[in-house]
Amino acid sequence: MMKRISALVIAGLTAVALTGCGTSSSSGGGTESGGGGGDDTIVMGFSQVGAESGWRTANTKSVQSAAEKSGITLRFSDAQQKQENQIKAIRSFVQQKVDIIAFSPVVESGWDTVLKEAQNAKIPVILTDRAVDSKDTTLYKTFLGSDFVEEGKKAGQWLVEEYKDAKDTVNIVELQGTTGSAPANDRKAGFAEVIAADPKFKIVASQTGDFTRAKGKEVMEAFLKSTPDIDVLYAHNDDMGLGAIEAIEGAGKVPGKDIKIITVDAVKDGMQALADGKINFIVECSPLLGPQLMDLAQKVIKGESIPARVVTEETTFTQEQAKAALPTREY
Repeated sequence: MMKRISALVIAGLTAVALTGCGTSSSSGGGTESGGGGGDDTIVMGFSQVGAESGWRTANTKSVQSAAEKSGITLRFSDAQQKQENQIKAIRSFVQQKVDIIAFSPVVESGWDTVLKEAQNAKIPVILTDRAVDSKDTTLYKTFLGSDFVEEGKKAGQWLVEEYKDAKDTVNIVELQGTTGSAPANDRKAGFAEVIAADPKFKIVASQTGDFTRAKGKEVMEAFLKSTPDIDVLYAHNDDMGLGAIEAIEGAGKVPGKDIKIITVDAVKDGMQALADGKINFIVECSPLLGPQLMDLAQKVIKGESIPARVVTEETTFTQEQAKAALPTREY
């Protein structure tokens, strides 16, 4: 349903905009940006997980920038890592009769009811960055994002190669992402699948760090006290890994040497730690999904066919590769 507004109403809206730019237009701390105002302007309601990491901040900027460049009006809502806030935001977008909804689900489960409400309102939905576990795949048009299982496998493959000649047990601690989220579930599963082939690899402790630096530090401090013999840390994102580095250094150990560290994301701070030798290996997960999201949204609105799954292309980084990539790193 494209917006058909008369010139008179546009003039009125412009006058209002001049007195209230940047005000909230949806629940959960939303803001509005984009081209806006034209007869064929697409209005997208976007619900973001939150701002828990450098990756998420870069992802938000990418979405907002791409919307502006595409002339799409973006009604943005920050869920602050709470599913109830996202459900509230999606319902608000339905009430506002936006043209399309996109969101990055906090967790995988519990979305069928609200997605059905959007479907009944004939508002298409795109999942971005994270998937849902709904059996009814008609509730959304496509899922744009990384292959999290593959990311976990890449982390495991590096570990297996790094310790291929080791005879003794390799004790691993794992900092998981937000409990119930797709990246946490899948990165854990992919990693576990690869290392399971060799019994010398043993995960001795595994706990959520909520994808945050502060929680990563807190949990790693607990790991170091309860499990003094740690060979490897596998963190589901850079921020938790960076927090863990603080804990490791605080315990008088050398990150990257006394404890090998593998992380996922490849944000600038993580890449710098890799270049400095404090992290040993990073699996990339690009946050720059905005341009692809806006392209998919435009195709959906035009009624064009799109794939049910769009996987982003990503790589991995060693220390030398990080040093080479850092000068031109966008995030």
